[in-house]
Amino acid sequence: YKRPVAQVFAAAKEVLAFNGVLTGENTINNSLEAKVNTRTVWVRVDKIDEKVTHVTVQARTKGGGSDIDLAHEMEKQIALKLR
Repeated sequence: YKRPVAQVFAAAKEVLAFNGVLTGENTINNSLEAKVNTRTVWVRVDKIDEKVTHVTVQARTKGGGSDIDLAHEMEKQIALKLR
């Protein structure tokens, strides 16, 4: 995204809190953890340069399987929040 890390991190935090319960926040490495519909979702925000930020979203079931649809939905909502 062509946004600063702080802005993307704030958007990701809002999206996770809206969709579930925020369970962890690490401001040192810009990562978040949340529970969304019995799934665990992790979001990491990384700085590429001063104006570009990279977001990684991972969603897992209780058994450890991936939930690609939920991860994609969270990523999409973060992008829409940045509009």
